[in-house]
Amino acid sequence: MKRIALLLVLVLTLSTTSAFAVPSALWFDGSPITVADGAFRDRHGREVVLRGFNVSGTAKLAEHRGLPFASTADARSSAAAMRRLTGANAVRFLVTWAWVEPEPRRIDHGYLDRVTEQVTAFTDQGIRVYVDFHQDLYSRYLFNRDSWYTGDGAPEWVVRAGGYPKESCGICVHWGQNMKNNNAVTAAVHDFWHNREVTTAAGPVRIRDEFLWQAGEAMRHLEASLSTEAFRLVLGVNPLNEPYAGRYDAGQDGVTWERDLLVPFYRQFRQRMDEAGWAEKPAFVEPLVFWNQNVEFFAEPGGFPAVPPLGERFVFNSHFYDGKAQSGLLKPGKAGDGEYAVDFGRIRDRANAHGTAAIVSEFGHPVAGFTSDKNPSVLKAMYQALDSRVPGARWWAGAAGSGPVLSGSQWHWDVNYGRHHELMNDNPDKVRTEGDAMNDEHFSAVRVDDAGNPVLTVESRVVDRLFPRAVAGRTAAFTYEDRARDGGAVLSWNRIPDTMPAVRALVGTGRFGVLVWRGNGVAAPTELHLPSSFPPASTAVVSDLGAITGLPPYTGTEPVAFAPEPGVPGVHRLLLSTRDSGVHFALVADGAAAGSVAAARAELTAWVTAAFG
Repeated sequence: MKRIALLLVLVLTLSTTSAFAVPSALWFDGSPITVADGAFRDRHGREVVLRGFNVSGTAKLAEHRGLPFASTADARSSAAAMRRLTGANAVRFLVTWAWVEPEPRRIDHGYLDRVTEQVTAFTDQGIRVYVDFHQDLYSRYLFNRDSWYTGDGAPEWVVRAGGYPKESCGICVHWGQNMKNNNAVTAAVHDFWHNREVTTAAGPVRIRDEFLWQAGEAMRHLEASLSTEAFRLVLGVNPLNEPYAGRYDAGQDGVTWERDLLVPFYRQFRQRMDEAGWAEKPAFVEPLVFWNQNVEFFAEPGGFPAVPPLGERFVFNSHFYDGKAQSGLLKPGKAGDGEYAVDFGRIRDRANAHGTAAIVSEFGHPVAGFTSDKNPSVLKAMYQALDSRVPGARWWAGAAGSGPVLSGSQWHWDVNYGRHHELMNDNPDKVRTEGDAMNDEHFSAVRVDDAGNPVLTVESRVVDRLFPRAVAGRTAAFTYEDRARDGGAVLSWNRIPDTMPAVRALVGTGRFGVLVWRGNGVAAPTELHLPSSFPPASTAVVSDLGAITGLPPYTGTEPVAFAPEPGVPGVHRLLLSTRDSGVHFALVADGAAAGSVAAARAELTAWVTAAFG
């Protein structure tokens, strides 16, 4: 009954708010997503790629009591803006233990009701959601009122019961160093993993057990309060953000810690999911946070090499940041073609070893301040590595090794960026308003301008990009040349070979993408998100299914067509329909510059035959 009532309220709200009017869904939309054959797949058998952002906003802060948005209205306008500005189809939605269980054994169902409303703001736009139980440096309550740093995660009563030493990072140049250098942080995290028993107002509790209990109660609440339609678009749960040991026991390292403590915790969490009504949804599990650090002196071994394959009830979930680029010293230049091909290739390989899908649930680079001049090139290189494991300069010759397209959630989306009012560590003399208001970070891809409109802080060509939303079969290769702008320069890393002059003439200096896939005979079409710079009336498609400039609207009979995406009007997708189980290809360009479409099709056909058989 709660779901029905909530759905009626939302329908009435949407029907009176034209700004959020949603196009009618097509028959293949809104399917639940599971993991099968090492990929995210919908019930139609299509391989699904999830792209979007972390919906963090103020979730890590006390400003709006642990919610990403000040109100449901803000969440709705933000979700609509995200669809319109980026074409995102999935978000990672942050919640924290401190706000779920503010007192021992008491769940704040009011907080979870507001989480439900804000999650629904995204599912109403057709955006899928995976919930993340977030923590950074264990808890804000470990930190002194005058500290240079802060955290989020565990509630105050857990910290007070722990009796931890006064925190200090010593000489630290980045807040992340607290994970290894701050004795209060390392002691508290160690206690969590060793399930220390502490005395509370509700009696003795074991810390890790209590976390699992509150997570189970939160999941049970969300399953009961979300509408059936909204819950169908919920992907699963990230049990814990950026796990690490705190400190290792004698003879222990990252690999054995993952095996002996982290993975057993994930299996306990998996059981809680099953008991709370989430049995059909995967757990998005992260390895040791340091496993793929590119700053060598901070890196540690990990990535689950010593545990049996996780299988399809789990997703291999990793973060990646270029710590060298952020330092400004270890990598003085900007990112180039193929910069992160090896790093993201390792993520693909670890997921494959565990028989499951992969997602990069955090990546990004500062949008303001020191080293922010690198942002366009770093983001371009990261998205390039999500799209393919082959650099642009070698893509046409090595496309057969392109690998699966990775799903990813950029850090992050904060409509309060630059206009916060956060009392850092509850200190009224330390009001943080600038940037993300969290440890001096500036990562938000969005801000609100003086007119009250959400606008991007990053290069639009990088984040609103062509990508395969759903593939009817298995992706063999994909690339997208976004021609991102870096100041006065245009970054073009994928050069069409001289042996394909008709394709080069057709594309010219415009943006283009190429998808090669092996069909599986399903009825639902292959879908690619069309960036706003690819208006259907001028978009060119050269495919074995047809070659046209100017896309017809989808009616179910055209092999090449366009249709609205779920959510706010004006966002489009390319639909490619075939029941054939052979190899298929499509080049998609933001217009036909010159040359013969037929000649371009012949060149692409010959290339696909030679490269993919």
